[in-house]
Amino acid sequence: MLSPQDRGESTTETEEQMQLQVARIGKPHGIRGEVTVQVLTDAPGDRFVPGTEFVVEPASAGPLIVEGARWNKDILLLAFEGIETRNQAETLRGAKLFIETEELDGDDDEGWYEHELVGLEARVGSQVVGKIAALHTLPVQDLLVVEMPDGKEILVPFVEQIVPEVNVAEGFVLLTPPEGLFEVNDGEAGPGEAEENA
Repeated sequence: MLSPQDRGESTTETEEQMQLQVARIGKPHGIRGEVTVQVLTDAPGDRFVPGTEFVVEPASAGPLIVEGARWNKDILLLAFEGIETRNQAETLRGAKLFIETEELDGDDDEGWYEHELVGLEARVGSQVVGKIAALHTLPVQDLLVVEMPDGKEILVPFVEQIVPEVNVAEGFVLLTPPEGLFEVNDGEAGPGEAEENA
């Protein structure tokens, strides 16, 4: 249902094509130039292979070519060609990594970008239980972050069984959460009760 190539990736239009932001560089890791990366795509195995060249924002930091990629628990570590010391890696902190693509208007009409989902109402049946605050893309499973009215956040697996409908036009995401994820039944619990039990 959800495109593994598109979910979670923000876009920037150029005159001839579009750029997808797939990561944001964090702090250096170790002393050999590796950096931690905030992954913004649910296809890291495809996006961060050695030899991949990224457009970088700010432009003065790039382009960057992947030399190596590895996971340290749930954190992706990247090494780039020409970045060999911790000091060099520190200069990349906060940089955004983009890939250029001309494939966004293909046949897949059911992929969702994070910016399309953020702000949508989260509904269980006819009841609004919160709003979508973010989309987390992880190696095992994507998670929607649902912000409750009191500011609490609930992580919802972004799978068809639990998120059967995404309606951007009408501004909502329909959830069918398993028992205990939201203590909400149609018409039986008010938003206040949902917040207390979340």
